[in-house]
Amino acid sequence: MTRKFHLAFIFNFTPDDWQGPFGTGGSPWDGRFHTEVAQALERACFDYVIVEDKLMVPESYGGSSEAALKQAMVVPKHDPVPLAVAMGLATRHLGIVATLSTLAYPPFMTARLASTMDSMLGGRFGWNIVTSAEDLAARNFGLEELPPREVRYEMADEYVDVVKQLFASWDPDAVVLDRDRGVYADHTKVRPIHFKGKHFSVRGPLNTVPSPQHRPAFVQAGASPRGRVFAARNADSIIAIASGVESMRQFREDVRRHAVDFGRDPDELKVLFCVTPVLGETEQDARDKQARMVSSPEFIQDILAQTSALTEIDFARFDLDEPLPYRLETNGEQGSLDKLQQWGSGKTLRELVIDGAGGLVSSVDLVGTPDQVAERMGEVMEEVGGDGFMLTTPLLRLNRRYIAEVADGLVPALQRRGLTRTAYTPGRTLRENLAEF
Repeated sequence: MTRKFHLAFIFNFTPDDWQGPFGTGGSPWDGRFHTEVAQALERACFDYVIVEDKLMVPESYGGSSEAALKQAMVVPKHDPVPLAVAMGLATRHLGIVATLSTLAYPPFMTARLASTMDSMLGGRFGWNIVTSAEDLAARNFGLEELPPREVRYEMADEYVDVVKQLFASWDPDAVVLDRDRGVYADHTKVRPIHFKGKHFSVRGPLNTVPSPQHRPAFVQAGASPRGRVFAARNADSIIAIASGVESMRQFREDVRRHAVDFGRDPDELKVLFCVTPVLGETEQDARDKQARMVSSPEFIQDILAQTSALTEIDFARFDLDEPLPYRLETNGEQGSLDKLQQWGSGKTLRELVIDGAGGLVSSVDLVGTPDQVAERMGEVMEEVGGDGFMLTTPLLRLNRRYIAEVADGLVPALQRRGLTRTAYTPGRTLRENLAEF
């Protein structure tokens, strides 16, 4: 490839790999562990790190919260914003993206919080836009159930419009700091927005100064057809999960077509595909490591508990050694469900979990030495057309060993091939880094 591709990383503010031999004990609540991870990712010149979030204690798997709490799957999960502050203040160039749900935050609060964060981090903040996909989360915010997916995205489109108008309620040069005249801000350059829509009514203006980016980078994960349209309309970067190279190519082409329909330059939209590299000193070492992981009863139960939480479908009621009896549908995360069920394959539920060796977040198989995986990543990007990868682990659990394998093994192999950045350009914002190539 003649063009570099982008790298990002996603994790939760949850327990680390607490049962593994390289975990740190399962209590990372002071934020130091995740902050060290952010520093390692900056050393490897990642574009950004994203802190995923959920707003409930799952009860879908087995009809209770037992599995989720026993296995620390999806819960406990702490608020991403304080962690984003800690990571941002401990780094200088890495983009920091926090998940803020349109269900939980009024538009004015999201705009105010994002503007504050972007100012504190010198233009490196990003907002991961989610609508939340769980009825249990809805019940924490005064609703009995979520609206249908189509309505959620309709609301989210309007929500983003409100937030954009709030960012624009201050002109870039509104702050004049004229000591001689005693004028801090020019009141003629700050104005209400008087937004009245179908779902939201906001007067404005925002009461924070324009941040370095004026608006943060927008990140979104849209798997369903409606989600892709939403992402193509609003996002600077899309988190995508596909099933193989051809599926990745089709997804990217689809969202780029939608972007053109909205009058956007499709190159403005960076599609980063989730992958879960398994690295070893030899290819056999890596394959043995992967086989041990995916065949363990704990891994299988964790994946099913996670899928139940995301889709609100109780997978405990299905026989592990039988095919799923019918095609499943959900008002939750349809992409996660489709990734697992592979309808028509005839595989048992156990085989479906093992077959998706990267869990629910692996778009393509990446197993081998750092050089082998780097070579394959370059080949995949060339076939797909761009734009990069979102790295993580199958269950979004982390340990220092994995981060070292990525930051000090895989990324140098990518850099030697000219596939990823080797340094940041000083002074660039997150959006400028995404637009660099």
